Amino acid sequence: MNDPRILAGRFPDDFVFGVATAAFQIEGAAKMDGRKPSIWDAFSNMPGRVYGRHNGDVACDHYNRLEEDLDLIQSLGVSAYRFSIAWPRIIPEGTGPVNEKGLDFYDRLVDRLKARGIKAFATLYHWDLPLMLAGDGGWTARQTAYAYQRYAKTVIARLGDRLDAVATFNEPWCSVWLSHLYGIHAPGERNMDAALHALHFTNLAHGLGVAAIRAERPQLATGLVLNAHSIHAGSDGEADQAAAARAFDFHNGVFFGPVFKGDYPESFLSALGVRMPIIEPGDMETISQPLDWWGLNYYTPMRVSHDPAEGAEFPATVPAPPVADIRTDIGWEVFAPALGDLIRKLNADYALPACYITENGACYNMGVENGAVDDQPRLDYIAEHLGITADLIREGYPMRGYFAWSLMDNFEWAEGYRMRFGIVHVDYETQLRTIKKSGRWYAELAGAFRKGRHRAA
Repeated sequence: MNDPRILAGRFPDDFVFGVATAAFQIEGAAKMDGRKPSIWDAFSNMPGRVYGRHNGDVACDHYNRLEEDLDLIQSLGVSAYRFSIAWPRIIPEGTGPVNEKGLDFYDRLVDRLKARGIKAFATLYHWDLPLMLAGDGGWTARQTAYAYQRYAKTVIARLGDRLDAVATFNEPWCSVWLSHLYGIHAPGERNMDAALHALHFTNLAHGLGVAAIRAERPQLATGLVLNAHSIHAGSDGEADQAAAARAFDFHNGVFFGPVFKGDYPESFLSALGVRMPIIEPGDMETISQPLDWWGLNYYTPMRVSHDPAEGAEFPATVPAPPVADIRTDIGWEVFAPALGDLIRKLNADYALPACYITENGACYNMGVENGAVDDQPRLDYIAEHLGITADLIREGYPMRGYFAWSLMDNFEWAEGYRMRFGIVHVDYETQLRTIKKSGRWYAELAGAFRKGRHRAA
């Protein structure tokens, strides 16, 4: 059902409709006002790492176009904006002096959101680790967790009085497994031992960050954003079902377990625990401090089968074929029911607080024709997933909001600028923004909701 007025009526009065971005993907201004390089600046400039050796030096030039972009968000009629803060702008070397000009930028951003009546949802870490910390081991080193704690404290001391919510991390699955085991994201390592160290020290940093936030602003709604995987076995066979259970522990349980239960999954520890870094007394208590909310970033299901290869490393799975015929332009299967399945399973397995869909969207690369972008498949994707979210609310799950990914086309990490997720098109040569069909539809949805033409689900 794509009628925005009818869809708006399926959400309760306090539901939040928003848009989301991340600092490295849109800001540009890589060397302005005291910012120093992140691991992504270095990674982007290594041959063969990012498509076309694209980088974030200019991106969407958001740093220099802040007012224009905030006006754009306001024109969409959404009630919230989720953005990330660039650690290399705040403490450029990761430790050492604080850069006041970096804090000033986010001061302006938050103040101008407030002036427009838009809620500010900040993410403290969206993968742009200061490059200087990489020389000391980056996320494979315990001291990085303490550097992060100081950074979190610094940001919240300055901005926390005006934020509506804050997340410690965005998608640690990516900055742990994708970055240290699969080598696809910065720093590009392919080493299980490095990944296991990054896993625990990232989890520890999350807990230390929560403590820093609460010490500064006890009432600030504090959460964590996870790209939990909706994992489906490739068959009903016993081996594939067991593989799916292992995959769930490896891809989800190693984050949800420590944060929401205070321990790592048993199957994971049995297989890989001896290769983990030392878990010091108090670590798990620090990691498992209660949260006010959690965010789910969902795009596509994960389908797995058992890997029969001798000596296959945990979780010992191989990809299974997709079930749905529809793919986005990045090749991801479109299967909206998996979003509902995932929320139900996670709430069955863990005692979870309220949830926001902090990212959801689709990659379609339509260009501007006659001043417009007809991205009907993206519109359909967002509408279908919002329908699933409304179903979950009706079932009693505490779904509090939805953030479309992304506000605008941007630097899509290892894919560079060739993949477009925005509901607003960006011409990277001219920086002209063009609201796509999906963006106009989303604005109509937000407008219908905002004007009160809705009822409690």
